[in-house]
Amino acid sequence: KLKLLEFRELGVRNVRYKNEMVSELKESLELGKLKTASLEKMPTTCAYVMIDWAFETSSQSGGYGFPFDRPHFEFYKRLKVLYSKMKQISNIHLRDEIKDNRPFYRITNLLLENVINDKELTRAAKKIEEKISVFDNLREALRIALPDGKEGLNDDGDEDNIKTIKQKVKELRHWITTDEKLSKKTDYKKMVEQIDKYWEKLFADPIAVKMPDGQVIMIQPQRTNNILERFFRYLKWAYRKKSGKTKMAKTLKAILADTPLVKNLENQEYMKIILNDCSTLEERFAKIDCKLVWEEMKRIQNNNGRRSPNMVKIIKEPNLPQKICQLFIEFKNENDYCRLPN
Repeated sequence: KLKLLEFRELGVRNVRYKNEMVSELKESLELGKLKTASLEKMPTTCAYVMIDWAFETSSQSGGYGFPFDRPHFEFYKRLKVLYSKMKQISNIHLRDEIKDNRPFYRITNLLLENVINDKELTRAAKKIEEKISVFDNLREALRIALPDGKEGLNDDGDEDNIKTIKQKVKELRHWITTDEKLSKKTDYKKMVEQIDKYWEKLFADPIAVKMPDGQVIMIQPQRTNNILERFFRYLKWAYRKKSGKTKMAKTLKAILADTPLVKNLENQEYMKIILNDCSTLEERFAKIDCKLVWEEMKRIQNNNGRRSPNMVKIIKEPNLPQKICQLFIEFKNENDYCRLPN
């Protein structure tokens, strides 16, 4: 993963080169034909874009988070696709006078081959696939955070009849406890124990509540703690909206680092050094050259590794590695046809 990130950073550093070539690749994908204007640089660009696609596992997520979303497993599956298609492209020579397959050869043979052929990793992936199948069946039975849902963590659960849900969970439990393989595995035994432990709460009857005006309303007990979790997510969203940051991790880390600095403001000797003959912090800040601040902010913005709009559109293309591979195959076939004798 680190080596792939190194390849990826090479493209991020050279923003101008990346944007020009990515635009050409976007046009090639739209036309279904590889453009030959910068053919020598196209393999490197395609290799970079395909690596970026491998890291873009968020598009496969439903917004639920772990364990509903499995970004690491999706990354592994994308590496397998990447290896297959890059291996195929590495055997295609676009032109005899250039070594066009070198980027693909280096990535497949020097990086991905060890990952794909790792037996322990392959066994782990098979185990995860099995557990995903059982876990998703449980989600379907409980009608909570469905795999094809669109609400993410704000999903309140399906409004199926509670008796229907209870029957489906019974069937799932029966399948696990009677299956020859699953019934012997500790993980599934523990899952069944948890279902049995909370059975009454999972399928509790609605509670009748009499209101002050005499009206009786029915309240269905929550089967999850999603309400409290949603409240916490709302607080995070409000803070992100206020600060303009997408994540709070950096802020939380900064709070720890800034705490002693703020505490030092009570130290007279420290304040004397900071103020530098000024009477207040406001006066000290007013003396800072705003041009230096703008230059530093601009430098950070230019080096933050953000993708160009064209790059974002390309990465979201369905079956991107297959489409890029097909561009090279079509180009090779067309050139071979042109070389045939009349």
